[in-house]
Amino acid sequence: MAKITPMMQQYFAIKENYKHCLLFFRLGDFYEMFFEDAVIASKELEITLTGKDWGQEERAPMCGVPFHSADGYIARLVEKGYKVAICEQVEDPKLAKGIVKRDVIRVITPGTLLDQSVLDESKNNYIMAVYGEKSGYGLAVCDVTTGEFQTTQFPTILAASKILDEIARFSPAELICNEGLKEHPLAEEIKKRFQIYLNDIDERMFSHRTAKKTLEDHFHVASLDGFGLEKKPQAISAAGGLMWYLLETQKNGLEHISAVKYYTTGDFMPLDVASRRNLELTETMREKNKRGSLLGVLDETKTAMGARMMRKWVEQPLLQAEEIRKRLDGVEELKNDLFLREEIKDVLRTMYDFERIMSRVVYQNANARDLAMLKNSIANLPLLKNILMRCKSGCLRELYEKLDPLENIHELIEKAIVEDPPFTVREGGMIREGYCDELDTYSRAKKEGTSWIHQMEEEEREKTGIKNLKIRYNKVFGYYLEVTKSNLEDVPDNYIRKQTLANCERFITPELNDLAELILGSEEKIVSLEYDLFTEIRNAVAAEVERIQFCAHIISELDVLQSLAEVASSRNYVKPVVDDGDVIDIKGGRHPVVEKLMDGQFIPNDTYLDNDETRLAIITGPNMAGKSTYMRQTALIVLMAQMGSFVPADSAHIGIVDRIFTRVGASDDLSAGQSTFMVEMTEVANILHNATSKSLLILDEIGRGTSTFDGLSIAWAVLEYVADPKVIGAKTLFATHYHELSELEGKLAGVKNYCVAVQEQGEDIIFLRKIKRGGADHSYGVQVARLAGLPNKVIKRSNQILKQLNAADITKKAKRIAAESREQAEETAQQVDMFHLEETQMLEEIKKLDIMAMTPMEALQKLFDLQKRAKGM
Repeated sequence: MAKITPMMQQYFAIKENYKHCLLFFRLGDFYEMFFEDAVIASKELEITLTGKDWGQEERAPMCGVPFHSADGYIARLVEKGYKVAICEQVEDPKLAKGIVKRDVIRVITPGTLLDQSVLDESKNNYIMAVYGEKSGYGLAVCDVTTGEFQTTQFPTILAASKILDEIARFSPAELICNEGLKEHPLAEEIKKRFQIYLNDIDERMFSHRTAKKTLEDHFHVASLDGFGLEKKPQAISAAGGLMWYLLETQKNGLEHISAVKYYTTGDFMPLDVASRRNLELTETMREKNKRGSLLGVLDETKTAMGARMMRKWVEQPLLQAEEIRKRLDGVEELKNDLFLREEIKDVLRTMYDFERIMSRVVYQNANARDLAMLKNSIANLPLLKNILMRCKSGCLRELYEKLDPLENIHELIEKAIVEDPPFTVREGGMIREGYCDELDTYSRAKKEGTSWIHQMEEEEREKTGIKNLKIRYNKVFGYYLEVTKSNLEDVPDNYIRKQTLANCERFITPELNDLAELILGSEEKIVSLEYDLFTEIRNAVAAEVERIQFCAHIISELDVLQSLAEVASSRNYVKPVVDDGDVIDIKGGRHPVVEKLMDGQFIPNDTYLDNDETRLAIITGPNMAGKSTYMRQTALIVLMAQMGSFVPADSAHIGIVDRIFTRVGASDDLSAGQSTFMVEMTEVANILHNATSKSLLILDEIGRGTSTFDGLSIAWAVLEYVADPKVIGAKTLFATHYHELSELEGKLAGVKNYCVAVQEQGEDIIFLRKIKRGGADHSYGVQVARLAGLPNKVIKRSNQILKQLNAADITKKAKRIAAESREQAEETAQQVDMFHLEETQMLEEIKKLDIMAMTPMEALQKLFDLQKRAKGM
């Protein structure tokens, strides 16, 4: 080490503590990387790899990026899965003795990225922690860009599936766990299912004692009971471990994470991974695009905050009828009042992203433009409050009452920051004139310094009578008074001789020195004072973070409500009746996404399900006829109703369901070694283990991934299991090509047959897209194949084979009918033989009767017995 340069010794000392990070080492106007970090960065960022002398024979590999444009490079590295440690100068170079002190001020990871240029403003950027032990599991999730922080816990039983569902709901960019969980099968399952940056941290940071203290210290509380964490040990461990990780990587600037919320999955409808994917709630299955998803239809929000809130409402429908109805009332009022809705939209369009601006403010990396955007955003809050004053629904009245106009914050920024501030905070030009007298003096000195010098020059000429006295300037002496030798006798006593030249002498005065100091140092003092003033203003705004975050929440809800109202109005949606009953009654229901893509050309259908006579609908019909669309639209209508949205239907009565399960389509998971059929059975198993009588099940083509008899057997058994009220008894839509299952209507209580109507035209078919009662007797597979474009030769041969198979099938049916007829004939013959035998016996008994020896009563009794026997024959 003695031979290594002092600067590189400093580098190695810092790098030792951040071995798993790419170290951005600040040198002047660049962040430099060395050795392996440089090799990696040069490759990933496609920048030149150079070298630097460091006291050894070989040069150290080196590359760098300008500090003013580093954010984009850092974001690219983080997106590729790297952690980046930012090492800055932490002392003034002018005051440094030797090497300037440097230290890491922040570690940037996928879950802590703040760069707005790479983050999707409509999505939260979550980081999640999962903690596991024998007695249970804890989960915590945070978005450092908004300050949202939540935690929950699960008992060991079924914890894995619940955690996987939560990961699917939050879609975190980064996940941390305790060391004990890293080798658990759950961790492997997470890696297989989700593309998430996963790392473990010291087990001790998750210990209940350490985690509890970490949270109490951060929130400045003596107890966590106020956050609802009493007797929630696993939740505390998960939240405390996550907070420790954030403090360790972010160092400071986490004041906007001002509370932790404990939630339970009972607060909203849980949706498993498969159902989210199959229903395409926020993105399409194939392209992963928002367009073509339910969110793409419903999102007409005007703010980034509202867009994130809309996504949450879609992903977590409610379970409380009263809360749902309150949302629906708010949507209804906005839908019915176009002018009110347009006024609200006009105000929302002026608003920037409160939440993420505040995260930058608290992190102390917000600039004056951020504060100006915040000011412009809250400028119209009083107007918005006046607009909401006219609202009558409970939901909107509540938003009106809670909305804080933040007038003092607007007043502070308006008074302090210029209208169009510069991007940088180190070059002045940010602070408005009149805010600070001292700054105004420096500003005037900078602008009027030359005229002040000319004015003093004139005043000194008049006082001394020296007409050719001049005030001049050079870099050595600064400003000075110059007097020719012929006028030296008129120089006042307060002039201090500074320099004698051949034909003149130079003087200074205390007044000139003061003025010179004010003028010459004005620019530097302006920059320094403006930065200090800006920091004070930014800190003052940061102190109001909780008020501003709450206001952002109110704006988000209002934005979602107006968006749902706008969609309901433009797409002719209706207000559903939502209650705690067990009936789903949809008249003229439509698929929201397909209808939009078809520009309204959609054939509606009815749906009726209950927990009694129409518990399970078996739906048959050809492929492409619309079975899957129909079933999905039912699920989406129910989900929309429970999130508080109007629905695409003529009318809808929705009894709240506790969960929606879907098993739709065919897919395999080759990375996990699972075939299409294995994936299908795994999803079905999840449904059968978790569904209740309050659930809605969408089951499409169960058993199609295996042989006909196996598949039919499985589908039949699943159908019986789901339909049985003593086992599950869930409301179910069951689509199948196994026509044999239609025989279950009348045999299983609550099972009804439905089919998709088609019209045959010769060898072609027309899909009518209409659901009707009864079962389908054809699959029309060959006709669908023709529509798909199979060669005519294949179609012709398929028809030949189909006729042969149908003929064989008819023969089998005929033989079965004949066998049944023979059995019936034999049974009839046996009955006839028994009749004749009985008849013969009766005749023999009558012949043997001695009528003359019988009393009248005995004769009547015998006649009565014979008649009774004859009637029973």
